[in-house]
Amino acid sequence: MNIQSLYEIIQDRKNNPTEKSYTASLFANGLPKIAQKVGEEGVEVTIAALVQDDQRVIEEVADLTYHTLVLLAARGIAPEQIFAELEKRHK
Repeated sequence: MNIQSLYEIIQDRKNNPTEKSYTASLFANGLPKIAQKVGEEGVEVTIAALVQDDQRVIEEVADLTYHTLVLLAARGIAPEQIFAELEKRHK
């Protein structure tokens, strides 16, 4: 799965929430909860990088990526905007 596909799924859960959707529950709890999850996952990535195996790092970075995309969707920011910023910095 690529970033854009995942972001589209997240947007769909935002626009068409269901009771069983974890993503929809994040949106329902609001931006403070979403931001908290991004922070928690960032800490977990750091811990995994320092004291856990590569598989655990992969899992935690996947969680951080997902929650970051939820944050972007909550703020109305598209991944392309992030990519454009990175490209601008590369020049």
